[in-house]
Amino acid sequence: MKIYLNILLICLMLFSSKDILAQKDSIAQQRSARKMLRQGNKLYQQKQYTDASVAYQKALGSNSNYEKASYNLGNALYQNKNFKEAVPQYELTAKTAEDKFTKAEAYHNMGNSMMETKNYQGAVDAYKNSLRNNPNDDETRYNLAVAQKLLDKQNKENNKDDNNKDNKDKDKDNKDNKNKDKDNKEGDDDEDKKNQDEKDKDGKGDKDKDKDKKQDDKKDEKQKPKPQQGKMSPQQIKQLLESLNNEEKKTQKKVNAKKAKGKKVKQEKDW
Repeated sequence: MKIYLNILLICLMLFSSKDILAQKDSIAQQRSARKMLRQGNKLYQQKQYTDASVAYQKALGSNSNYEKASYNLGNALYQNKNFKEAVPQYELTAKTAEDKFTKAEAYHNMGNSMMETKNYQGAVDAYKNSLRNNPNDDETRYNLAVAQKLLDKQNKENNKDDNNKDNKDKDKDNKDNKNKDKDNKEGDDDEDKKNQDEKDKDGKGDKDKDKDKKQDDKKDEKQKPKPQQGKMSPQQIKQLLESLNNEEKKTQKKVNAKKAKGKKVKQEKDW
C-alpha cells in the first residue's frame, strides 16, 4: 500500500514540475515578446520601419496571439507602403483583440490600407466594422464617406468601360454584318453577271442560228429551180426549130469550108 502511495506522489511531482516548467517557458516567451515589442516601438519612433517590422515579427514568434505586436507590425508595414501585407496583420488583431476599441482601431487602419490599394469596397466594409465597434469615431465616419464616394465613381467608370466595350463589340458586329452584306451583294452581282453572260451567250447563239438559217435559206433558194415564165405556143416552137436548123446549116457550111481550105495539093518532085 505504501508503495502505491509513493508512486502516486512521484507522478504528481512529475506533472507538477512539467506544469511549472511550461509556465516558466510561457512567462519567458511573454517577456521575450514584450522585449521585442518595446524594441520595435523604439525603432518605429526612429522611423526605422523595416527594422521595427523585424522586431515585431520576432515578438509574434514568441507569442503568436500578441495583438499589440500584430497591430504594430501592421503599422510598420503601412509606413513602408507595404499596404497589402499590412491588411492580414490588422485582421489578426481584430480577431484576437478582446476590447472593442482595439478592434475598431484595427478595422480603421485596415480600411486605410485598402484605400491605398484602391480596394474601395474592402475599405467601405472595414470602416463599417470599425464603426460597429466604435460608433462615435468621427474620423472613421469621414473616411467611410470618402471611400463610398470613390467606390461609386469607380463603379460608374467600370460601367462606362463595359458600355464602351459593348458598343465596340456592337460596332464590330455591325461592320461584320455590312461586310457580309457586301459579300452577298458581290456574290449576287457575280451571279447576275454570270446569268447575263449566259443570256448574252444564248442571245448570240440565237443570232448565229438565225444567221445560219438565213444563209441556209439563201442556199436553198439558189438550189431551187426558177419558176417557169410560161409555156410556148406551137408556132413559137416551130419557128425556134427552124431557126435552130438554119443555124446548124450555117455552122456545117463553115466547117466544110474550113476543111476544104486546109487540104494541101501534093506536088510532084522536081529532079
